Amino acid sequence: YIPPQIRKAQETVDDKKREELGRLKKMVNGLINRLSEPNLSSISGQMEELYMANSRKDMNDTLTDILLNACVTAVAMPARLIMEHVLLVSILHHNVGIEVGAHFLEAVVKKFDELCKSDAEGKECENLLALIAHLYNFHVVHCLLIFDILKKLVSTFTEKEIELILFLLKNVGFSLRKDDALALKELITEAQRKASTAEKKFQDQTRVRFMLETMLALRNNDMRKIPGYDPEPVERLRKLQRALVHSSGSGKDTQLRVSLESLLSADQVGRWWIVGSSWSGAPMISDTKSQPQQKLHVGKVSSKIMELARKLRMNTDIRRSIFCVLMTSEDFMDAFEKLLK
Repeated sequence: YIPPQIRKAQETVDDKKREELGRLKKMVNGLINRLSEPNLSSISGQMEELYMANSRKDMNDTLTDILLNACVTAVAMPARLIMEHVLLVSILHHNVGIEVGAHFLEAVVKKFDELCKSDAEGKECENLLALIAHLYNFHVVHCLLIFDILKKLVSTFTEKEIELILFLLKNVGFSLRKDDALALKELITEAQRKASTAEKKFQDQTRVRFMLETMLALRNNDMRKIPGYDPEPVERLRKLQRALVHSSGSGKDTQLRVSLESLLSADQVGRWWIVGSSWSGAPMISDTKSQPQQKLHVGKVSSKIMELARKLRMNTDIRRSIFCVLMTSEDFMDAFEKLLK
């Protein structure tokens, strides 16, 4: 039972909150509607001020909703418009905090997964894929996610998936080759294998042949063989991004190295890629008795170091591993890499 006076107070708080959110939505909508390359600087500045004045959660929710409504429609959106919207997200991701890009990315990936399963007729999937591709182009997300999406599309391999693979490779193919040539090579091999087994399945073989030719052109670094490929707009906007990002944080260190599986199961397993993201669901650690403990390997470590670890009472595997990493690393970067492993 909630007494009437408390109920009334709650209702007024809710009304006040709703009014506040409505006002915030109008302001953000006004800024997004005016967004273009020349005024990106002033609009990103105003958005940063809104982030400072309002709660991060409200801002993230509002911005994500407005951007998805603007960019995800049943018709194909102009590439330039999508690029400018994603560039704004990227600038806020670097200047305000990585939770901005993380929130937007999660919403986009979940919607993309939903639409892929639903067999929607419109161009929503292409528009969402373009958003993900440009999030990668503007250093919000790591190539790991793009490869995950490509692998998923190759494993399904219907005509719709082939269309999406071509679309994605046209947007980010050469960047993927630069970031991880080996993974791209493996993906091309897998696609060739799928194409040879699925030859009877498609009436129209030209699409499959075209996809394989595009992949081979990527592998051979031959830009001329990819029709409509123009890296100039992305390069120009990257230059603008470097000018608008305050810190040196426009590089690879703010990229979200998160897999497709982690994003889709974020509600069940938490969001480890956002620092300080609280988790209120079921415990993420499974029953340790039922599972044999996984041994941690830090490579070969001398008995001298192990003896030292024992003297300093490093009494668990993980403590010993961390101690050995710190004691045997060449410099801080080496230590960081080994600790991540």
